[in-house]
Amino acid sequence: MRDIELFSQLLGLTHPWELKEIEPDLSGKKITLKIEYPEGARGICPECKQECPLYDRNELKRWRHLDTMQFETLIECRVPRSNCKAHGIKTIEVPWAGKRSQFTLLFERFAVEVLLHSSSKTGAMGILRLSWDEVDHIQKKAVERGIKRRSEENKEIERIGIDEKSFLKGQSYISIVHNFDTGHIIEVAKGRDEAAARELLGSIPEEQRKSIKACAMDMWLPFLNAFSFMFPNSAIVHDKFHVSKYLNEAVDKVRKRENKKLLKEGYDLLKGTKYLWLKDISNFCEDEKWDFDILKSANLEVGRAWTIKENFRHFWDYKSESWAIKFFKSWFFWATHSKLEPVIKCAHTIKRHFDGILNYIKNKITNSKAEGLNSKIQAIKYASRGFRNFENYRTAILFHCGGFKLYS
Repeated sequence: MRDIELFSQLLGLTHPWELKEIEPDLSGKKITLKIEYPEGARGICPECKQECPLYDRNELKRWRHLDTMQFETLIECRVPRSNCKAHGIKTIEVPWAGKRSQFTLLFERFAVEVLLHSSSKTGAMGILRLSWDEVDHIQKKAVERGIKRRSEENKEIERIGIDEKSFLKGQSYISIVHNFDTGHIIEVAKGRDEAAARELLGSIPEEQRKSIKACAMDMWLPFLNAFSFMFPNSAIVHDKFHVSKYLNEAVDKVRKRENKKLLKEGYDLLKGTKYLWLKDISNFCEDEKWDFDILKSANLEVGRAWTIKENFRHFWDYKSESWAIKFFKSWFFWATHSKLEPVIKCAHTIKRHFDGILNYIKNKITNSKAEGLNSKIQAIKYASRGFRNFENYRTAILFHCGGFKLYS
């Protein structure tokens, strides 16, 4: 009798629910808790929460509960159905589990904790003693809860970022939109075309879209078109990370071309120097500083390209738009008269997107948080040995990076 009282209290059972029997299976290392809803008791309609007579009882159902020591613990019950005048015949709610769940609320909460701290679903399976499908089901339900709760909270979103991430091998991508101020991912879409970008941005509730003031993104045309269409009055911001990427690519193209030319002439001065031209000079070790000083004094084309690239760093320090424009005009003239084709092309690319780059002066937002999220996503992908199914990839990303309230 004491065992029944103890387990009733641990389960938090209230009248009229009754724990009738505790059935141990020592060889199978299981404990089954048999709960009943007494005959003659009235039920509560799950829709209107009004008291009404019972109609009948469902078939016997089991829920996985938290283990009792080393014993797997199960709850068994034939849950009654209420007969509500307004809503008809409905299965009443049980206090230990959510709708259509095969796990108790406490077990789901524990499973979510395990998943959050496990490197992969496979690792969680061993701890929870569940199948892959069961662990996947718990994770998906947690994400669904999180999305619903976030939508209901309807908090303002002022600044967002859009970025892309590789999915499968080859030209296979996903697109991601994140809340710049919280660093949490809002949604994930398959592909990186304009349709994917619109789907991504459309996932933001309409009321929250009204508060968005700016978006950090690459100069990828589908993203630009989608954002301009859906947020015509919000600012597009191209940050220094994206501009630096284009400038670095231009410098590397100059290096490759010049290296080929020098090798033909019998000089290997530029061989193995790729990362010296791309690395931040403040991160050089002593040997790298020595090698780079020699290269810079060699009157190389790549040296001129590097100097033009480095000089653009000053643009990001301006607080006045007029002075930033004046600097750019001077820099653009220098770059386009450098006789270095990759640098000239890059300068024209920057000019075409200059409005978005200039917006950085007013909106100091960058995709640095997106780069941090990309690292986290890469870790998720690596731990799971890759994803072949987009929905599973999306669920894992939102579960670990969505900042949701995941618990039941």
